[in-house]
Amino acid sequence: MRFTYLLVDFFSAIVPFLFSFHPKIKFTRYFRSYFTANLISAFCFLAWDIIFTAKGVWGFNDKYILGYTILNLPIEECLFFFCIPFACTFTYYCLTLFYQIKWKPLTENIFIISLSVVLFVMGIINFHRSYTAVTFISTSVLLIACRFIFRVKWMDKFFTIYPVLLIPFFVVNGILTGTGIREPIVWYNNEENLGMRLLTIPVEDIFYGMELMLLTILLYEYFKSNVGKK
Repeated sequence: MRFTYLLVDFFSAIVPFLFSFHPKIKFTRYFRSYFTANLISAFCFLAWDIIFTAKGVWGFNDKYILGYTILNLPIEECLFFFCIPFACTFTYYCLTLFYQIKWKPLTENIFIISLSVVLFVMGIINFHRSYTAVTFISTSVLLIACRFIFRVKWMDKFFTIYPVLLIPFFVVNGILTGTGIREPIVWYNNEENLGMRLLTIPVEDIFYGMELMLLTILLYEYFKSNVGKK
């Protein structure tokens, strides 16, 4: 049982990592750009994680972790921010490599503005709930920044692919939050979130995951364009 979280991390990343070397995929060409991006995004989310763990917004079940910590975070939790973004970015890379995805600019703008406004308003209304407020407001700001400040050209691809990423997301986060096992690996203080669950997963996790992936891909695309291949 103590290896459960570690195994979730390992199996999330191992298959994408091995397929990165496939001659028709060659994601290895962009390892330098990706891992530079991942280090920055992981640093941001680990800082967030450290603060929320200290505040009791969420915590970890000792039965499912090895007991080694970095700044009071289980080593498995630290690895999460490297393994999961790698698997998701690899999936994003493959789908954009093999499929043409294009939205009309007006459709893209309406979708992003609408989603950002809803998230921002929900964050303000629930400002007393730390997880809800921080997740919704920061995701809203990042969405607007990506589209209208950084003017990235791949938001249509991201929003088409993200529902695909939600499939493994429900498997991984389901296990972490208690689906299929006796107790959750990661527990949440329901006073700090909406208390709405999809199976055992807090609804905020969907947008937390969106923000994690959006920031990672934003940085990855930047470094890929400006640093180049490995």
